[in-house]
Amino acid sequence: MFEVAYPDSLLSDGEQVVAHKHPHFKMLIFPVFALVVAVAAGIVAGLWAAGLEPPWDTVGPIAATAAAGLLVIWLFLTPFVRWRTTHFVVTTDRVIVREGVIKRTGIDIPMGRIHSVRFEHGLVDRIFGCGTLIIESASDEPLTFDDIPQVERMHTYIYRQVNDNPYDDFDARPYDPAGNYQDYQDHQDYRPDAGRRERHGRA
Repeated sequence: MFEVAYPDSLLSDGEQVVAHKHPHFKMLIFPVFALVVAVAAGIVAGLWAAGLEPPWDTVGPIAATAAAGLLVIWLFLTPFVRWRTTHFVVTTDRVIVREGVIKRTGIDIPMGRIHSVRFEHGLVDRIFGCGTLIIESASDEPLTFDDIPQVERMHTYIYRQVNDNPYDDFDARPYDPAGNYQDYQDHQDYRPDAGRRERHGRA
């Protein structure tokens, strides 16, 4: 799975991306299988139609190719574009979710409104390294996000931002307000809450 940087123009002043993910490629397993089947079926049908009597020996392969193309668009290309245009982003200030092409939808959850965050993943999700992330805000219903890659790590990133705590079970090294990890021995005077206090104007 590949990633591209989230556009800086969509971020607020001083806001920085902590993690940016597309949904796990698990959601593309069926579309890829459908692609292979549709192409194979189109080739077989086209070869069979080519042996028919005129004019079906010409019309048949064209019809088979068109049908295979429609199946590829419906069963593979549409899910792929949906996957590619879905973004799950954790920044220093909020959780951002964007999805859709023609109809674009988005959710922004400020870190200050997040009440709790938890994750769930069964055996299959654990094999693929993904899971479901559940975010509860102060007053809204819990929001559920499926097929999040490295869900435990994403859970920790959000927990770290909400609780002003850069020290967790994934990496004990402190990080500065720019989000850069540092060597602990070289920064004994580092204050874990310094970055967030500066962002929110607290002394």
